[in-house]
Amino acid sequence: MNISKPQQRTLHALAQGGAIVLERDEATGAVIGADCMTRDGWRLSDCTLDVFKALRRRRFIASSDGGPYRITREGLLSLRAQLDNRVTARRW
Repeated sequence: MNISKPQQRTLHALAQGGAIVLERDEATGAVIGADCMTRDGWRLSDCTLDVFKALRRRRFIASSDGGPYRITREGLLSLRAQLDNRVTARRW
């Protein structure tokens, strides 16, 4: 499955217990921003509004009962297993 690097990083953060919190316009209620917060309380800079929309469109993330967006079962299955989202080097 084709997933961009920012989408992979966001999904990895969500798989480790993070959540996406939305920023909304007070007047219209439209979504104007998305922040991915890791389980440690750090903000992931790769999570933009475009990344959020792409993940939601592919049903890799979902919100329940008006809460923050979290990873779904489909999102977990789409990830490639990597230790802490680091590129592993092999010695030949």
